[in-house]
Amino acid sequence: MRATTIHAPFDMRVEDVPDPVVRNPGDAVVRVLRSCICGSDLWAYRGESARQPGQRIGHEFLGIVEEAGAEVTGVGRGDLVVAPFMWSDGVCDYCREGLTTSCEHGGFWGSVGSDGGQGEAVRVPFADATLVALPAEAASDDRLLAALLTLSDVMGTGHHAALGAGARAGVTVAVVGDGAVGLCGVLAAKRLGADRIIALGRHEARTDIARRFGATDVVAERGDAAVDAVRELTRGQGAHAVVEAVGTEQSMRTAVGITRDGGAIGFVGVPHGSGTGLDLSVMFDRNIALRGGVAPVRTYIPELLPDVLDGTIDPSPVFDLTVGLEGVPDGYKAMDERTALKVMVAN
Repeated sequence: MRATTIHAPFDMRVEDVPDPVVRNPGDAVVRVLRSCICGSDLWAYRGESARQPGQRIGHEFLGIVEEAGAEVTGVGRGDLVVAPFMWSDGVCDYCREGLTTSCEHGGFWGSVGSDGGQGEAVRVPFADATLVALPAEAASDDRLLAALLTLSDVMGTGHHAALGAGARAGVTVAVVGDGAVGLCGVLAAKRLGADRIIALGRHEARTDIARRFGATDVVAERGDAAVDAVRELTRGQGAHAVVEAVGTEQSMRTAVGITRDGGAIGFVGVPHGSGTGLDLSVMFDRNIALRGGVAPVRTYIPELLPDVLDGTIDPSPVFDLTVGLEGVPDGYKAMDERTALKVMVAN
């Protein structure tokens, strides 16, 4: 089959690789219909996170089950399914508690020895626990497929951040970051009932989506100016709930600066250069809570899926460029140069 591999910084290739096969009775092989490029993939693309030459890449996909092992009972050949960005066994202590990203037998797509989502097919371990079945008719609806694809990562991650921040009715939410996860954080905060949502971003096309998703205010400033602007909008107090969806030192400092005393930050931006972005004495003095991390999106898919299917939420606008599999290297370039927000790969 054809699959995307990474060989060095800025060196993405689509190459012939071995076809995936069922190795264990709980495995399934999924033929990928839609996948996408994640902002976190760019850290490998830029050489800021290590990869072995020729390693697969991509962790967001949905598709059709082509083969299932003898012990798989929840899905079968021909089923349309979505995969979260990690596989999990569904039975360990962490999975039973809903923290599927800490599964004792789990792993990431594209890790060494595993298939990546940016390819023609993927071997899925623990298929019954990992995959979520989707309505068959969705396969012929391009917009719905795009919305469902966000459940593999960005919509669930935005939801995780909004929950960690305490988004709910009666509070003001601020979202740091105008990438796909930040925008989904806006949508998640709206879904959870937030009265006011302040989106921090300076790219008009992205802040337009933020407004479409429920943002009531947009702050284009950065750093101290952004903190001043948010406080001006909130009677000097800051936001009760802050989503941090970037992961840099500056973004975390901004998040702390715009959080109201007694508020919380939900952080989901993959940390890069953010080792000194927190001042615990400030957080202690102001009673600021910090929650978040790697989102257990497999736990959230059953909750979010009905709202996507009935149109209550539509995260599909985060995809603003679609390429075929052979165009994936160009998709990386577009996202790296910020000419695309999030690239979908249509097989």
